[in-house]
Amino acid sequence: MSVGIVSYGTYIPKFRIKVEDIAKVWGDNADILSAGLMVNEKSVPDLDEDTVTIAVEAARAAICRSCLDPSRIEAIYTGSESHPYAVKPTSTIVAEAVEATPEMTAADLEFACKAGSAGMQACMGLVQSGMADLGLAIGSDVSQGAPGDALEYTAAAGGAAYIIGNKEEEMVAIIEDTYSFTTDTPDFWRREGMPYPEHGGRFTGEPGYFKHVLGAAKGLMNKLGTSAEDYDYAVFHQPNGKFPSRVAKMLGFSKEKIAPGLVVTRLGNTYSGSCLMGIAATLDQAKPGDRIFATAFGSGAGADAFSFRVTDKIDKIRDKAPRVEELLANPVYMDYAMYAKHKGKIKRA
Repeated sequence: MSVGIVSYGTYIPKFRIKVEDIAKVWGDNADILSAGLMVNEKSVPDLDEDTVTIAVEAARAAICRSCLDPSRIEAIYTGSESHPYAVKPTSTIVAEAVEATPEMTAADLEFACKAGSAGMQACMGLVQSGMADLGLAIGSDVSQGAPGDALEYTAAAGGAAYIIGNKEEEMVAIIEDTYSFTTDTPDFWRREGMPYPEHGGRFTGEPGYFKHVLGAAKGLMNKLGTSAEDYDYAVFHQPNGKFPSRVAKMLGFSKEKIAPGLVVTRLGNTYSGSCLMGIAATLDQAKPGDRIFATAFGSGAGADAFSFRVTDKIDKIRDKAPRVEELLANPVYMDYAMYAKHKGKIKRA
C-alpha cells in the first residue's frame, strides 16, 4: 500500500531580529557571524505565541489547503523540544483546536530537531497498516539560546504540519521510502528545568550533524539505488546555512537543487520545524513528477531521510494556504530589548 503527503501547512511569526542587532549587544562582529552562519535574521515569537499556537496554525493551514474533514485525522504527533508543559500533551490541544477529537490517538515526541520527521514516520506506519485513515505530523518550536551563546543567533520560531494518508488520489507527494541512522551522541542537551540548552561546540558538527545526515542519506540512496542526479530538489536540516550547503555538496547535490528549501538565511533554525519547513518551501514550487530528497537531523543524535515524488495533485491545493515565501515576507523587525522581552529573557524579581 502506498503512503504519502496529502497536505501540508506552515506558520512563521511575523517578528524578526537581525544578526547585527544581537551582535551589537555582545560585541561580536556581525559580518563575520552572518558570513559564517549564512544567516542574516531569525524569527521571534509574539508574546502570546508558543509551540502549541504555532502547531495549531500550521495544522489548520494543512487542513485548509486540502479542504479535508478533520475528523478523518486519527493520529496526531507533535514533535518539539519546547513543549510548554512538562506533563500535559501539546498534541491533544492541537487535536481539539482542529476538531479531530475524540476518536483518535495523540502523543508528543522529542528528539531535538528531528521530532517532527519522527512523527511523519509514525504516521506512515499507522496509515500504511490501515490502523488510521489520516495522520498529522507536526514539527513546532520556539527554540532557546542563552544570552550571548552562539545559539542565540539562529534559534528561531516556526512550525510545519503534514497530513499523511494512503489514498493515491489524495496524495500531493508519494513517500517512496524512508531510512534512519541513530546513535547515542551527546552533542546537544537540556536537562529538565534548565531554561537553555547546552552544546558541545564544534563537536556538534562532524560527529553529530555530518555523521548522521550522511549516514541516513547514503543509507536511503543505497536502499533505493538512487543518487543525487535522480532528484530535482534536496532539503537538509538547517541549523545554519553552512551545514546543509556543505552536506549537499558532499552528497553531489548542486546549489540550485537546495536553494528553494534553504530558508534558514531569513528564518533561522526552527528546530523540529527546520527540515519540514524546507520541504514545504520546496513543495511550494515543485512540479508534478519532481523528486525531492530530504534528511532531517536531531541532536542526541539521529537523522531521518525521505524520498518524495510529487504528483499532479499539488497544483490543485498549493495556493489554498499561505506559501512559506508569503510567511517570510513583510517582517516586523525588533531591537534586542524587545526581542529579550518576547523570549522571556527579562525576568521580574
